[in-house]
Amino acid sequence: MMPMDQMPAEVQDAPVTVQTAYQFAAANPDVMKNIPCYCGCGNIGHTSNYSCYVSSVDDKGKLTFDNHALGCSICVDITQDVMRLMREGKSPQDARAYIDATYSKYGSSNIP
Repeated sequence: MMPMDQMPAEVQDAPVTVQTAYQFAAANPDVMKNIPCYCGCGNIGHTSNYSCYVSSVDDKGKLTFDNHALGCSICVDITQDVMRLMREGKSPQDARAYIDATYSKYGSSNIP
């Protein structure tokens, strides 16, 4: 988990479930870039659930955070489910299959 003091003020002021989702997504790009989001955010250029939290990473590794997930419960629910599944020992592939099966009813995947 990325330390909370490295998060933007608006994330630090958010509910705990949102805070932990940002912390997890920021610290686990290899997992989260392969997890789709189903909230419709592909329309704003997001290409994974990771994009709901992090908009860019510079050449020194500094993250620029996206504020989208601050107001989107689907994004946060997806991340919280991935966190739970990983704690239960599931693989990233198992987590992806669960997310696809659970959230595809909400719309299209944002992974091209």
